[in-house]
Amino acid sequence: MRNPGSKKGAVVGSGGQKSKGLQGKGPTPKASERPNHPAYKRANAAAKAEQVRAQRRKAAENGPETVAGRNPVVECLRAGIPATALYVALGIDADDRVAEAVQLAATRGISVLEVQRGELDRITGGAMHQGLGLQVPPYEYAEPRELLKIANQSGTPPLLVALDGVTDPRNLGAVVRSAAAFGAHGIVLPQRRSAGITAVAWRTSAGTAARMPIAVATNLTRQLKEWAEAGLMIIGLDADGDVDVDGLDLATGPLVVVVGSEGRGLSRLVKETCDQTVSIPMAAGVESLNASVAAGVVLAEVARRRRLEIRG
Repeated sequence: MRNPGSKKGAVVGSGGQKSKGLQGKGPTPKASERPNHPAYKRANAAAKAEQVRAQRRKAAENGPETVAGRNPVVECLRAGIPATALYVALGIDADDRVAEAVQLAATRGISVLEVQRGELDRITGGAMHQGLGLQVPPYEYAEPRELLKIANQSGTPPLLVALDGVTDPRNLGAVVRSAAAFGAHGIVLPQRRSAGITAVAWRTSAGTAARMPIAVATNLTRQLKEWAEAGLMIIGLDADGDVDVDGLDLATGPLVVVVGSEGRGLSRLVKETCDQTVSIPMAAGVESLNASVAAGVVLAEVARRRRLEIRG
């Protein structure tokens, strides 16, 4: 009889496998990391698609935009918004809006181009264009330091507006319009988490963005501190303000009005930078005003107090 201890091959406790065979090859890679696995192919395709989308977003930021639709196009042309071309789809039913758009474009020397409907679909990104599209060039932003220079040369106490995370271009356009109406010298936007001057903002501003200097700050908090060091007082709109708008005694001096985002209001760091926060008295049971309306209310009060100051 053979000695079990001398038996070759099987090893006690090994299940008949050699000890070397028990050594693993390391942890199994995730499915998305294995080249031949469907999950890897899906992840790779998704990454490429995101890269393409990022390239398109960058191109859209640096290139012209197109306002689509008969009413929006006519409104932009009436407001004098800068434009480089008016696209008209071949064979559309021309109504009064189409006729007015063509006439306004021709009067301002804007190229009127007839294109196939499929081409206009492509130009407008598939938007509901109704046969009309207006090409708007990229907005040219100022530098933040230019805003203070413009304000100091105005002959009136500087009045600047800062937007802290306003992401709706319609709200941005409305703030631009209010700022122009009530004598502000410029607007600053943060580089991140903010709407920019797009076709929608152009239209909402009713053309005032063409004459209101707008700058982008890399760091809004730092920019506000620089203006504070230059002698401007920083006030922020806040539902729980230190004072209400009736007590806004800082209105007649060099001032920066900071408007918070739709929903969350002022960010913590920006709020800490403010010399004073201001609330707007409202009737009980009414929801808070949106960013653009609140900005208009406070800017109107600033303008009123400044008129009274001038009158003596």
